[in-house]
Amino acid sequence: MISLARPYFDSEELHEIKKVLDSGWVSQGPKAKEFEDKVADYVGAKYAIAVTNCTAALHLALLSLGVGQGDEVLVADYTFPATGHSVLYCGAKPIFVDVNTDTYNINCDNIEEQITESTKAIIPVHTFGQPAEMDKIVKIAHDYNLKIVEDAACSLGAKYRNKYAGTIGDVGCYSFHARKGITTGEGGMVVTDDKNLAEKLKYLSVFGMKSAWDREKYQVPTIPEFLDVGYNYKMSDITAAVGVAQLKKIDKIIEKKEKLAKYWNEQLEDIDFISKPYVQNNVRHVYQSYVTLIDKRKSRNKLISILAKHGIQTQIGTYASHIQPVYNSRHKCPNSLDIFNRAMALPLYYTLEEEDIDFITKTIKELVGGLK
Repeated sequence: MISLARPYFDSEELHEIKKVLDSGWVSQGPKAKEFEDKVADYVGAKYAIAVTNCTAALHLALLSLGVGQGDEVLVADYTFPATGHSVLYCGAKPIFVDVNTDTYNINCDNIEEQITESTKAIIPVHTFGQPAEMDKIVKIAHDYNLKIVEDAACSLGAKYRNKYAGTIGDVGCYSFHARKGITTGEGGMVVTDDKNLAEKLKYLSVFGMKSAWDREKYQVPTIPEFLDVGYNYKMSDITAAVGVAQLKKIDKIIEKKEKLAKYWNEQLEDIDFISKPYVQNNVRHVYQSYVTLIDKRKSRNKLISILAKHGIQTQIGTYASHIQPVYNSRHKCPNSLDIFNRAMALPLYYTLEEEDIDFITKTIKELVGGLK
């Protein structure tokens, strides 16, 4: 089986985990702080808060910005439902905005028509590792006094006009899920340059109290008081140890995936029913996934099934949120819906080789050319 994705580990992860196990401090502590500092340094953010996953990161980001009952948040429609769910967790309403057919990112021309007096924030999604048009989004947010939470789940290391995705809005959220560029199995990170936001994010991630590691430093024992409803969203040091090791590899992983994406582009040139991903100017696409579009004359789902029977794992891209029953949405996002029905992710990961891509394209040509 050629997998759709596969994490890349070596002895460094085991070495970092052993250090944590030997220390005896395995919940959130010094290794999580080290991981936070290294991520903040990598992207150039002032503050980083490590959490259990990116959904938790998005939830905390919205809460820290004061999003609550009765508010509306504009959400790029073509995204995993975690984005919309994070809005619901706050008691707010996600307002889904259609996306561009080329980048799969939020269509900035559709944002202003969705803004009302209840709109509090915008969540652009940097889809599959390609940053959204942040200059336009920042201008709209400024004009209407809105906050920006960047869903950069797929985009650690991606850049928009030489700025790291996740560092352009008020808050940025990253994922370390198994399919992401670097992984801790599950895990997330929130970054911001706002000290007050950072303190609130940290506070809310640990039940609404000081963390045990921070309290360990007090010379006089203190008994915490709980003034707000906080959450148990803290990342453990065992998880953070994997993250510290993975972050050392991020640049070479991105470079290899860029090289493989270029090779994919070349191999798909003569397969006329598969459109390769579009990359806009002034960005660095980190290819969390290599997501193509299948011509309407072919069945994407049959293609996925046929390839699986021949040992090649593929998958849909992600979801058109507005059609998911949980949201009971009346929004119309035709571009997102079309992409949802036709997008297919092809294998892309660090240890994939050009020979694997050759085999996949050969299989597609031989078995799928006549598929209706």
